[in-house]
Amino acid sequence: MKTLTRKGLGRRLFNDWRYDDEGREVEDFVLNQDVRREARIIIAYENFGCGSSREHAVWALDDFGIRCIIAPSFGAIFATNCLKNGLLPVQLPGGACDELIASATAFPKSALTIDLEHQRVIGPQGNTYTFDIREDIREALLAGLDDISRTLAHDDALSAFEQKWPKR
Repeated sequence: MKTLTRKGLGRRLFNDWRYDDEGREVEDFVLNQDVRREARIIIAYENFGCGSSREHAVWALDDFGIRCIIAPSFGAIFATNCLKNGLLPVQLPGGACDELIASATAFPKSALTIDLEHQRVIGPQGNTYTFDIREDIREALLAGLDDISRTLAHDDALSAFEQKWPKR
């Protein structure tokens, strides 16, 4: 990864699984299937994003159009990078992920809904799964705020604090 920009990374998302050695799409890879090319949610297995300590992985997911990943667990740095870039990592028990994968497979054109406001996932068959997220992070994601925006929301308090200190 030599790029410092986010643009264009989505075309390389899961590159070695999505494309063969000649650069042709692997037909049976899930995101190459017509019904899932526009996927916005990934349902995965344990430890998704482990080993990914750079934001490039999250940037690639975002550039592809992924807005949420559901998994039983995540690589810690990866999950933090997701939240800092507006991508929602939803942690659900393995059995719930298995059920969601089975439903998505059986009903590929059915909707899977992430209700961040009420902290729940609604599967294609109406099954509901709740998830935890810190309130301040939930509110920031709902408002579309990043760390800088959240800090600038306290600009008056920051200015007042700075006025208390002598100028150098």
